[in-house]
Order: sequence, then C-alpha cells, then structure tokens
Amino acid sequence: MARAIIIDTDPSPDDAVAFLMALASPDELEVLALTTVGGNVPLALTTRNALMALELAGRGDVPVYAGAAGPLVGALRTAEHVHGATGFDGYDLPPPSLTPAEGFAPDRIVDLVMARPRDSVTLCCLAPLTNIALAMLREPRLAGHLHGIVLMGGARAEGGNITPAAEYNIHVDPEAAARVFDSGVPITMIPLDCTHRALTTAARMARLRAIGTPLAEAFYHLLTFNKRFDARQGGTDGGPLHDPTVIAALLRPDLFSGRLAHVGIECQGTLTRGMTVIDWRSVTGRHPNALVLNRVDAEGYFDLVIERLSRFGIGSP
Repeated sequence: MARAIIIDTDPSPDDAVAFLMALASPDELEVLALTTVGGNVPLALTTRNALMALELAGRGDVPVYAGAAGPLVGALRTAEHVHGATGFDGYDLPPPSLTPAEGFAPDRIVDLVMARPRDSVTLCCLAPLTNIALAMLREPRLAGHLHGIVLMGGARAEGGNITPAAEYNIHVDPEAAARVFDSGVPITMIPLDCTHRALTTAARMARLRAIGTPLAEAFYHLLTFNKRFDARQGGTDGGPLHDPTVIAALLRPDLFSGRLAHVGIECQGTLTRGMTVIDWRSVTGRHPNALVLNRVDAEGYFDLVIERLSRFGIGSP
C-alpha cells in the first residue's frame, strides 16, 4: 500500500523536484496535498511556484493549500539572494491557470491527518516549520496521530547556510521548529551535513537535460540558475540538491545512513538563533527525538531523481 504523505513546501526548484518525484511514485507514495508557507520567497510566490510546477507536470489534480505568510515570532526572512526574485528564476514558465484550494494549510493538515487512521500519514517538510507548529497548536492530538515527519533542515558539523550557525529552514522559524522537535512525533531529519554531499554537478545536470522532455528542460535551467549561488560560494561543481532527499529517504532509505540523537533548537542566541544542537555522542543523556541522516549515496540519489523525473512525458505518473 502506498504511504500517505502531505508535502509542506516553499517552492524553489529544489522543492518542486521533491514533490514531482513523489507524484511520479504512486506505487510507493500517495500525495494527499501540498501546503505552502512563506519562506524562500513570500507566500504568494511560493504558492504560485507550486501551482506552476504542477501545471508543467500536468498534475492539476493535486490540491495546494496556502498557509502561514510568516513565522510564529518576528518577520519573515526570505532568500531571494539564492533563488532569485520569484524563487523560480532562470526559466520563463507561463503563469499558472491553476488556483489554490480553499482552506488554510494548517487547518487542512489537521483535517487530512485526523480523517485517516492513526499512524498512516507522514508529513514531508521542505520549508520553515510554521504550518506544522500551527497545526499542532490547533489539534494537540496531531503528533500522536502521525506516522512521522521527514524534514530537510538543520546542520551539525557542516555549519549553517544563512548564518554561521543555522540552516535556513530552521533559522526562519526556530520557535516552530522547537515545538515540532519537542512534540514526540517520530522525526527523520536530513541536515546540510547530508545534502552537501549531493551536488548538481555538470555531469548530473547533463543527464537531467538528456531526458528530453519539456519538464526536464525547464528544470535543467531552473536548477542551473538556482545552484549558481552555492557553486560560487563554495567553489564547487554545482550546488546541493537539498529537498528531494526527503522523498528519496522514503523511497530508498538504503541510500542514507545516520543515527538517533536528541536535537535541540536554539531560539535565543544572538549568534546562534536557529541552530540545531545535535547531541551526536549522547553527552546529555537526553532521549533521542530524531533520526539524523548525515550521509547519502550521491550517485544512487541522483539516479533516483533522474529516473523519477523521466516518468513525466512517458505517461501520467
């Protein structure tokens, strides 16, 4: 039976590759909905980008619910310096004719999860965790009803990518992240330590383009633009393909390795706000609250990404 998932997202091209991989895997994953949040760019653009990617893929059947415009505390910090003004810079896609479904994303997360049997829905989180925290505030039973959460966010030894200490998704809303990590729900966390091992090299991007479909051509250009910032900053061949690791971990857990650890979220530090404090060596004695994946078979991962994206244009995934 396919695993039921809800994908919470702030679409840049990384996010879109992730949810398109899920939609291309109906035997393994049942996508109940996409929920959008303010993050990489403001909410109106993250929602638009989700709809645009779905329309490109011919998947207008997937409901998209818009959620929180900003974090629980303070103002939203966006990342146009990485993703461009629209979050989807680098290739001109037509404006979507699709529109968001009615309802506030945190409310719809609660409704969709609680309508299903206990332990049957997994949340796939590719963005700041604001929508998830708001859903948990609305329905205290939500955490106990979920099968689990798989998220891309945080860092251990790798350091941050928005501050020296913090990864972007956690830094944008650490209060929400703290609520989620303290909720008791089983969490699989994929930090920068893992995603920085999976780069969009020129050879891998050439394989993507060689698929030869309109969708592959679009994402070749979108990802090429999107990864220029990381490539310049790190002097690398391409940049990390972060968010699809969440879907890959569900489809091919054998590609990843890590360990159980306690993860605390720093909400106060002047220099460390949004830092994920990972007790890798169990020095505190605190009970583990996450499976932290720190390694990935990059070649196997990109094989999976390319194979799933190649399904668009062959038939309807």
